[in-house]
Amino acid sequence: MALLEVRNLSNRYILRGENGLGRKTVKPVLDAVNLDIARGEIFGLVGESGCGKTTLGRCILGLIDYQGEITIGGLRQESRAKARHRRAMARKVQAVFQDPAAGLNPVKKVGWLLEEPLRIHGLGSAGERRRRAEETLELIGLDISYRDRRVDELSSGQKQRVSIGCALMLGPDLIIADEPVSALDVSVGAQILNLFLNLHERLGCSLLFISHNLDLVYYFCDRIAVMEGGRIVEQGPAEQIYSAPKQPYTQKLLEASRLGGGPAERQRT
Repeated sequence: MALLEVRNLSNRYILRGENGLGRKTVKPVLDAVNLDIARGEIFGLVGESGCGKTTLGRCILGLIDYQGEITIGGLRQESRAKARHRRAMARKVQAVFQDPAAGLNPVKKVGWLLEEPLRIHGLGSAGERRRRAEETLELIGLDISYRDRRVDELSSGQKQRVSIGCALMLGPDLIIADEPVSALDVSVGAQILNLFLNLHERLGCSLLFISHNLDLVYYFCDRIAVMEGGRIVEQGPAEQIYSAPKQPYTQKLLEASRLGGGPAERQRT
């Protein structure tokens, strides 16, 4: 049974003229998207900027309106859900975004931020929350001293590790990682990718990895879906999509990636 099921998902934006006046224009963003992610799977979603990747992720998180059905671990998602439903879904799905600083209060200490999800959900005593935060620091590759550091004292890579740690605190079944390394230096990004792989092996959670880079998702993911203009045009095992793409758009993405020299040898099976 799939952990995530997306059925006939569509989304559109309503655009207005200048200063909010004039005729409304409807812009379709997602068109009848269907996909499944199995428990414990790393699933890649790839496509060029503006194709609808991030919008799909936000729909799965319940942050924006949509038409269609999304089910995560047997619980149906609701667009712009009420607080009680959002709390229930937070135990199912969490997100890591492109800019690690955007979701972290720069004046708060790392320990406070890690404990915040537990406080919001009323989980554990103060001592239990502290121990959970310290365990998570170990998971994300930061020593216990980082508990008392402020966010504005951290490097970009360390901030992204803290963002990942915050996403882990409620023990979600699914993490949506939206371009989580594109704002980082290549070497730091490689460290974050290895961290994701390590967490996947240790915790077994599923991952929806969103990227514009076909080389990256090939290296990192079990299966890949290719998105063009709000539609899934091709999906299948990573090796199949990368070695024998069927759709012209996928072939263009592959040609563009090979202009950059191609990926490192694939290490996942």
